[in-house]
Amino acid sequence: MSVEPVTTRDYEAHTSGEPLQLTKTEIEEISEMLLYEELSRARIRDLEEGVRAQRARGGARAVRRWSRVARWAARRAERYQDQS
Repeated sequence: MSVEPVTTRDYEAHTSGEPLQLTKTEIEEISEMLLYEELSRARIRDLEEGVRAQRARGGARAVRRWSRVARWAARRAERYQDQS
């Protein structure tokens, strides 16, 4: 048995041409659903911004770390060259 997804456009095309009459309760439920959807989108945007900022800080931290390693390696190389 296969089930095909039905979009809103498909559903409306197959229903009568009369405009859809919603009750006050249905409108409130739809509004509440849209509110939750917008809140979840806002949370996702906040998380994405946080991740971008964290990556930027992490990149700067990696540069400092590798600079320290490079200085240490250069000092060590000089020390062993002087001993030779």
